[in-house]
Amino acid sequence: MGNGTQRGFRFALDLHTGVPVYRQLIDQVRAGVASGTLTAGAQLPTVRQLAVDLEINPNTVMRAYRELELGGLLETHQGTGTFISDKKPEKKTAERERQLNQMAGEFAARAGAAGFTLEELIDRLQDLVARPAQRR
Repeated sequence: MGNGTQRGFRFALDLHTGVPVYRQLIDQVRAGVASGTLTAGAQLPTVRQLAVDLEINPNTVMRAYRELELGGLLETHQGTGTFISDKKPEKKTAERERQLNQMAGEFAARAGAAGFTLEELIDRLQDLVARPAQRR
């Protein structure tokens, strides 16, 4: 398995968004995996370490890690740590489409509420797609 969190990946919280902290952690891990910043076998910080680093309650970190583990994205090995799973979560095509449509709609709505145009959002997403290719 990995030895430490992938380079370039850092947790960061924004307490002004209204998004619960545990949800921000979950979203950041999922985004890290989707962008290629976090790969299978990458080790995440311990619950205690991340709680100290972010100055949050360890139960919040535990809740996020537990939800990610139940979703098949993380694996916890007693005594060694929490790692990005090498198993791909299996979902039916219709469910994946529904979930993607929901996420895209929610994200577009959040961006619009923050004053961003759809074009700005698309440009930024395209930048994210280009970044992992530059590191390879």
